Amino acid sequence: MIGKIMIGSSFGGAVRYVMQKEQAIVLHSEGVRTQDVKSAIHDFNAQRQMNPELGKAVGHLVLSWSGFDKDKLSPKIMVERAAEYMAKMKIQNTQYLVVEHRDTNQPHIHILYNRVDNAGKSISDRFQKRINQKVCKEMTLKHGYYIGKGKTLVNRARLKGIDKTRYELADQIKMASRSAVNWKQFEGALSSSGITLIYKYKSSTDQIEGISFQKDGTVLKGSKVDRSMSFLALDRKLRENFQQQMSVRRRMWERGTPPPAQEEMPSHRYGLPHYKEENLLKDLMDPVTQHDTINPNLKRKQKRKKSRGLHL
Repeated sequence: MIGKIMIGSSFGGAVRYVMQKEQAIVLHSEGVRTQDVKSAIHDFNAQRQMNPELGKAVGHLVLSWSGFDKDKLSPKIMVERAAEYMAKMKIQNTQYLVVEHRDTNQPHIHILYNRVDNAGKSISDRFQKRINQKVCKEMTLKHGYYIGKGKTLVNRARLKGIDKTRYELADQIKMASRSAVNWKQFEGALSSSGITLIYKYKSSTDQIEGISFQKDGTVLKGSKVDRSMSFLALDRKLRENFQQQMSVRRRMWERGTPPPAQEEMPSHRYGLPHYKEENLLKDLMDPVTQHDTINPNLKRKQKRKKSRGLHL
């Protein structure tokens, strides 16, 4: 289960979208008439007049589940989950409307609520996105909903904006890291897809402690694209690829079959900026050692990081 949070200023537009969408079904409402769109808009706007200084009074939530959870959901259960979610999010004592949309393969509901509560007070939206992640994780585990492994089941065609860019980056980075055996090859493969690498250095040094990726003007940290795409994780993957290829070439020589000619690649770190040539032989002899272009504190920091989010 995942949640999406939005706020806006027009109940008219929000109500028309959730109620007039094709295959929309009104499941529940509190303090709002639902016999027609006009009545619902009127009721929301009437209450917002109790606090006219709150410009963005429209709260819009979307709760969605994996297609694997269909058998665990019914209109009644969806209404119960909406109420549970709102209580955990401290969205209480206000008007709200729950509408199911059946236009996709993923079960999902839209919740419109009035950020002006029944007493005329504002419902805070501070830290909502952070709390949303925690609440969705709790409810997913509590009710046994499907937890996706990776990003393979996400419907790319429905993604927009930064989410679309994030998944495009994830797909391209994953593909490049499968075959590249050093940083030069990795960067070249991404460059051909319009992706630029940006290294982060420890203050006043040439020690690399992070990596970001730029595509179509958007820059995202590797760890924000996916946890497996941090600098340390990618460096480890390239090292494994390099060692595997060296083992294959060595076995070919042992069998008396010269391997195909290729560009000299003395280390998986070949191609990193500021990488010192005298470290290349050391990498071959001791590939686990972290040399001074890589911040030695990275591994310790990564162990302390907690897992983030859920993928459906």
